[in-house]
Amino acid sequence: MRKRLYSILNYVIFLGGGIFLVWWQLRGMSPEDEKEFYNAFRYANYWLIIPVIAMSLLSHLSRSMRWKLLMESMEYQPKLKNVFAVTMIGYLANSAVPRLGEILKCTLLARYEKLKVDKLVGSILIERAFDFLCYIVFIGLTILIQLNVLGGYIGNKVSGIGQGPGMPLWLKLTIIGASVILFFLALKLLFRKYPDNKVISKIRHFVSGIGIGIRSIGKLKKRKAFIAHTLFIWLMYLLQIYIGFHAMGGTAHLGIKAACSVLTLATLAMIITPGGIGSFPLFVMEILTLYGIASPLGKAFGWLIWGVSTGIIIVIGLLSLIIMPYINRKKHEIDPTHT
Repeated sequence: MRKRLYSILNYVIFLGGGIFLVWWQLRGMSPEDEKEFYNAFRYANYWLIIPVIAMSLLSHLSRSMRWKLLMESMEYQPKLKNVFAVTMIGYLANSAVPRLGEILKCTLLARYEKLKVDKLVGSILIERAFDFLCYIVFIGLTILIQLNVLGGYIGNKVSGIGQGPGMPLWLKLTIIGASVILFFLALKLLFRKYPDNKVISKIRHFVSGIGIGIRSIGKLKKRKAFIAHTLFIWLMYLLQIYIGFHAMGGTAHLGIKAACSVLTLATLAMIITPGGIGSFPLFVMEILTLYGIASPLGKAFGWLIWGVSTGIIIVIGLLSLIIMPYINRKKHEIDPTHT
């Protein structure tokens, strides 16, 4: 009876959190944004929205399969349905608080699959570092194939950063790098000086687990599959925007090069604000003006793509919260030492 009550309470808390995230996403819109948001959907060609939704889901599934490959290098064999479910729940949580989803999906997967949270965190760090590298390469290729369109724009942005108020960018990066190094040196000193302290021992065990997760990339058995999933994910992202162009009359003439530019800034918007809310349509609008698209239309297109992407995350994320306890109801609770 107590275990059943705990399961119900756990379900209510997570479902309530998911509903709160839906409200959080929509509350940040101004009246003007709401009007453009609804008009973008009102005049869209919904037959072309269907493949956009399909490609979005495929990219999330491929990302789940890629993460599973990393876990397999640590001798973990989680079920793909659980990996996909926690991935979508993670996206949902990230819509409110950046990086919260990464921790949440690790803890949820550890609970349902009896895995170690620290090792999962290490695998996530590897994934994010690899994604960042891919993003930098994608930016370089986008600029290279459209130097005449983006050269001046990127140059102005870079010079603006360098001439901004406060300390120079290179100094900020140096301070961040030095802080990270000092932090790990301090941890190393604590581990040596207090090896028998219970708290220090738990921290050392957790850091060690993260290290194992990070080193999993070196033990990756299916490297070609890992690369293939990465390319597929980015291809799906790009095609979503390209096909999305054709869903609105005023952007139907734009090609794959413009889609590359939009994806570059759209990805940046998703990084700097939770779920890209507010910044996503503004960034898309700004980049589309370089291709002769009027600001209102560019912003409406941004709202359309953001709305479809966010809607998928909200719906599938909430469904995952609902069904995960049921598809794993025969499993026992995770051992406390795993958390």
